[in-house]
Amino acid sequence: MNDKKDVLDNGPFFHGTKAELKIGDLLVPQHLSNYQDKKSNYIYFTATLDAAKWGAELARSTSKERIYIVEPLGDFENDPNLTDKRFPGNPTRSYRSTSPLKIIAELSSWERHSDEEINHMLTSLKQLSEQGKNVIYD
Repeated sequence: MNDKKDVLDNGPFFHGTKAELKIGDLLVPQHLSNYQDKKSNYIYFTATLDAAKWGAELARSTSKERIYIVEPLGDFENDPNLTDKRFPGNPTRSYRSTSPLKIIAELSSWERHSDEEINHMLTSLKQLSEQGKNVIYD
């Protein structure tokens, strides 16, 4: 976990989702994961717009895709699902926390990944699931 002597990232931080939230709302763990059929023990966020876009685009819902600027209200750590397993060194600047994230603002416009890129990612995630490799360490 981070502390004031060992800041992982100064942000700004983003959370991509399809949930409609208001400024000041808190995002907390124990909601259904976007990537597995279970409640997540963590709330995930990123310091890159690209990673936040994936969160919004892949979220399980037919609602509008949204990206919020968030403020972590407690300790957080590198997301081990990405940093240890896929991208050593955390180039995606992806994090997770058991503490809430406060909604500071919503990005009013942003450019989606192409339909081709999104479909490729969905196909890849489906293949990982079928192979039993879509493991999230939560």
